[in-house]
Amino acid sequence: MTLAQYRQKRDFKKTNEPKSGKSPDNKRLTFVVQKHDASRLHYDFRLEMGGVLKSWAVPKGPSTDPQTKRLAMMVEDHPMDYRLFEGIIPQGEYGGGTVIVWDEGTYEPVETFKTKKAQEKHLLEQLDKGSLKIRLHGQKLHGEYALVKTSGMGENGWLLIKHNDEYASKTDITKKAKSVLSDKTIAQIEKSGNKVWRNGREEEVKKLGKRTKKGNGKDAEEHLVDDVTETEEPGKIDVAAVLKKAPKSPVPRNIKPMKATLIDEPFDDPDWLYEVKWDGYRAIANIGKSGVKLISRNNIPFEKYYPIVDLLKQWHINAVIDGEIVVLDNKGLSDFGALQNWRSEADGNLAYYVFDILWYEGKDLMGLTLLERQAILQDILPTDDDRIRQSKIFAARGIDFFDAAEQVGLEGIIAKKSDSTYTSDMRSKEWLKIKVQRRQEVVIAGFTRNEGTSKLFSALILGVYEGDRLRYAGKVGTGFSDKEQQELMKRFKPLITKKSPFDVEPDVDKPSRFRPQRLGATPTWLKPKLVCEVNYAEVTSEGLFRQASFKGLREDKDADEVVMESAVDTEAAVSKADNDTVNTATKPAKRERRTLLNPREETQTRKVNGKELKFTNLSKVYWPDDGITKRDMFNYYHRIAEYILPYLKDRPMSLNRFPNGIKGPSFYQKDVKGKAPEWANTYPYVTSEDEHKEYLVGDDEATLLWMASLGCIEMNPWFSRVQSPDKPDYCVIDLDPDKNTFEQVIEAAQEVKAVLDDIDVPGYPKTSGSTGIHIYIPLGAKYTYDQSQLFAKIIVNLVHERLPDFTTLERKVSSRKGKMYLDFLQNRPGATIAGPYSLRPKPGATVSMPLAWDEVKPGLKMRDFTIHNAFDRLKQTGDLFKGVLQKGIDLKKTIKKAKSVFD
Repeated sequence: MTLAQYRQKRDFKKTNEPKSGKSPDNKRLTFVVQKHDASRLHYDFRLEMGGVLKSWAVPKGPSTDPQTKRLAMMVEDHPMDYRLFEGIIPQGEYGGGTVIVWDEGTYEPVETFKTKKAQEKHLLEQLDKGSLKIRLHGQKLHGEYALVKTSGMGENGWLLIKHNDEYASKTDITKKAKSVLSDKTIAQIEKSGNKVWRNGREEEVKKLGKRTKKGNGKDAEEHLVDDVTETEEPGKIDVAAVLKKAPKSPVPRNIKPMKATLIDEPFDDPDWLYEVKWDGYRAIANIGKSGVKLISRNNIPFEKYYPIVDLLKQWHINAVIDGEIVVLDNKGLSDFGALQNWRSEADGNLAYYVFDILWYEGKDLMGLTLLERQAILQDILPTDDDRIRQSKIFAARGIDFFDAAEQVGLEGIIAKKSDSTYTSDMRSKEWLKIKVQRRQEVVIAGFTRNEGTSKLFSALILGVYEGDRLRYAGKVGTGFSDKEQQELMKRFKPLITKKSPFDVEPDVDKPSRFRPQRLGATPTWLKPKLVCEVNYAEVTSEGLFRQASFKGLREDKDADEVVMESAVDTEAAVSKADNDTVNTATKPAKRERRTLLNPREETQTRKVNGKELKFTNLSKVYWPDDGITKRDMFNYYHRIAEYILPYLKDRPMSLNRFPNGIKGPSFYQKDVKGKAPEWANTYPYVTSEDEHKEYLVGDDEATLLWMASLGCIEMNPWFSRVQSPDKPDYCVIDLDPDKNTFEQVIEAAQEVKAVLDDIDVPGYPKTSGSTGIHIYIPLGAKYTYDQSQLFAKIIVNLVHERLPDFTTLERKVSSRKGKMYLDFLQNRPGATIAGPYSLRPKPGATVSMPLAWDEVKPGLKMRDFTIHNAFDRLKQTGDLFKGVLQKGIDLKKTIKKAKSVFD
């Protein structure tokens, strides 16, 4: 980075920022920290080095607490005179906002050098290596600090860390808010007008630029800047030249917005740009000098959002723009429920995020590239009221941007090809959407009211169209207040009908495994006119929404347009978009699941599957001999979730808890009644003492991580699912050694395979992660546990006959005489063993790893598969165990064949 970049970004006819400068001290290096209230409040940390100020933007400011690591994004070099700059940068200019000198002083490297020149040489070498260690002598900041380059935050991401010395403190140093030069706060400087700090005093300067109104605070986009990188402007595009080449056209009428295609995961591709997916109403604005129309995606006027219309009337231009109307909460996130209920300014902060321009002053812009349209939009969009604002484009890695959006709590992100044109009323592959939260528009087909309830209704009956037929899609019974119920009932009354809108009337009160009793909920049918939006956990195999939550009515969509939206494959969608413009075989980088938790904070909260989870004591060591922590365990299960969840889903779990790691006391827990989160699924059971209790049921990643938060190092699912609790999905042969060598375990496993091969039965081996090997045989939930156990007994008897010297069928340990137990009794209701891909509470943090049969040979070791390498292995091998959950064997035919082979 050079001063050329600094100067290129600034118009010195409009800003009073300095152009150059020299060091004030021949013997000592200087530093400055400036507090900068621009699009977001942050601190600029600057170190003299090589004749310039090397600079980092620190969103949360410096900390004096060694436990607190601050993100610092490296920006362009600044001139030496900038260390004393204090004043106002005009809005609309780069970095527009107020600046004070929050701290300044001298500094040197932690290592001792005789001259300033030697110090700078050493510091530049450290900078190049990505690790600076310095000692500050400021008016506020003192002592040792480190600046360390970090991965995952782009090429300019660093961390600013306080060393533990005599100046370390947990006191928030940023509470000292005044300038060390003028003794004024940011707010006081703002009131000082056109003054900057020069020559040791405030001086009046020529008025430059124009200040605009401040916003309502930090919004979601600014949070993303903190977590990803600075946004990239559309570039130095000659707007006049672009407008000149655009074809002339009358203003388009009744235009419908371009739509994005839903894909299944985020991706990285340098030809794509990213935006926030706003949770609001899509709106096209037709702006004319004679009037303004703000219309929905199905051409219904948005009359009630009058503040936006009034602001657009003040523009005095002719244009057609595309954007999203939202209500922002106090965190800067869009709140769809608040938007639906918005009546006046008292109901929330209404905003219109503009992300495209389609026509301007007689010119059709839809054939221009996205970047060209963005440049025009930026050029003509007024900035004097932040209720209308341009939606920022992020030139970030798509996977990082998605992860950051998930952490911020956004609905999702939009990916747009940088050279994409605008195609009205088309679902394009050049615009893609990736959802953080699962959302779906649905038709309200009726409502139910349970017996004995005081509510106006208990649940809404949902439907989606498949062609011309409305299909039942389940119910939603949460997410609406009493007031919302009253409003909805007013809308329902004129639509009540005796006839079901479905071809076949569904049983809307049908019991399920999660609600085994009927509620006496008779349906009241409605004409299928109203559309609402729901959040949901999953769609069942029957096409029903599970754990649905009402988000609000969709006034902007016709009921007959509502179909089930399904995500297309990311690689196919991106490749098609690329090939439509450039013939290339380049594939986008798919998302690799990385760490859930950062390596710094001891307590962190994350949203997983829409559920908020708190993770504490993250540095607690769970595997003492290996230095592996609780944090490492959480990050492992986050990365491995997609592989392990098929073997946990819908299965009651036996919780084996190690709250203090593998060398601490442990205990089993079955009952979670009254202890599990409200969102967790449970399965009822009755004890011998006639006590009613509940198992936790494996469901999603949130459930998996909640179990881990209890200290469940290993995951122990039932062999059967709650849909068929008495019929296991597989039969298990457990090779449990006593004083045997692992070579003998391998020999026994090979013998099991030989027996299975003789009767044409597939077997799937995995390491136990402890000392043995498990072999699974798929049954397809067609047989009872007794039948499974008898089949397993036949297999192990045949193996024992072949290996009598070191195997046994004796269950009692004392009767085994050091031999390997061929365990078939695991095949019983409620029995559990560590599932595939589960960690084990054993030295080395071993994993119960599925194997290919050609891997089951001498030389195989249990510690070949650990927390450190399991995920990398899976990326190469895929799920070797998936056959276990597919079509099961025909046990009758198998027994018949066994008799013919072995009799």
